[in-house]
Amino acid sequence: MQKRLIGFDPGLAILGFGVIQCSSLNDNPQASLVDFGVITTPKNSKIGQRLCTIYQDLHTVLEQTKPDLAVVEKLFFYRMGNTIPVAQARGVLLLALAQFEIPLVEFTPAQIKKALTGYGNAKKPQVQEAVARELELATIPKPDDAADALAVALTAWFDPDIIAQLESTHSCL
Repeated sequence: MQKRLIGFDPGLAILGFGVIQCSSLNDNPQASLVDFGVITTPKNSKIGQRLCTIYQDLHTVLEQTKPDLAVVEKLFFYRMGNTIPVAQARGVLLLALAQFEIPLVEFTPAQIKKALTGYGNAKKPQVQEAVARELELATIPKPDDAADALAVALTAWFDPDIIAQLESTHSCL
């Protein structure tokens, strides 16, 4: 089985994405890096223009990477002021995924941290080090939002139920 997973760390100013190629060779599952990056929007632009930029850039990323499954970090905020703009960007992300008919799974920040480090309250550097280790990278991917998106994708790869569903269907979940 070869499947391509794309992880997203949603945001209005910076939306991170990370793509991994997963394969099961007998009992030796492997995940390798395909691509990662960020979609950025200028702070001084109007909200509508920022959402259009995200929408257009997401279409480009999805067309180029052709993922079998999308994995998105669930919303979780420390400051209420960020909630609505990030939720709006997340809505654009979900719309683009629906238009491409890409199945979606979601994980909380604690689930992602636990999957990569074994500890649900791990710090960001621990998660980023785990991403580099799991993908056999010499350095931690930058910017942080892209590394976080790769962590999201890896979380799905580590979930045996999701992988079993991917392996048992041609159209994914």
